[in-house]
Amino acid sequence: MFLATGCFIGNIPFAPGTFGTILGLPLCFFLAGTNFSVAVFLTVIFIVFAIFIAHHAEKILKKTDSGRIVIDEIAGLMVALFDLPFNAVYVLTGFVIFRFFDILKPFPIRLIERKLSGGTAIVMDDVAAGICSNLVLRIILYLSQ
Repeated sequence: MFLATGCFIGNIPFAPGTFGTILGLPLCFFLAGTNFSVAVFLTVIFIVFAIFIAHHAEKILKKTDSGRIVIDEIAGLMVALFDLPFNAVYVLTGFVIFRFFDILKPFPIRLIERKLSGGTAIVMDDVAAGICSNLVLRIILYLSQ
């Protein structure tokens, strides 16, 4: 539960997902400074680990996709900021865009959440939100050059 709740940040009674996302920023900073192949490997390992942890946490909490589980927000933010410049503009913009996609869950994110179950559903909808966020950030990067 310690890992699933992001060091118990998920127990905060208001906006636990937002606080969980903030917790992911140091990991994103670390990944930004690593080799691309290493960053891919570590991100994939983290996602697999997050699925396992979220699955077991959901069973302990006896609630589907409990807001207390925030390891999925961490994984999603890692994908959202993956292989992009780690600076204030991209981090803040990426954070806001990721939270937008994660909260509203537009197509295909909600579909992914509905088609999967357990820890896979908990994490993969956030990974999908992260992919959408990363694509939007790349478009912003392209247009701003």
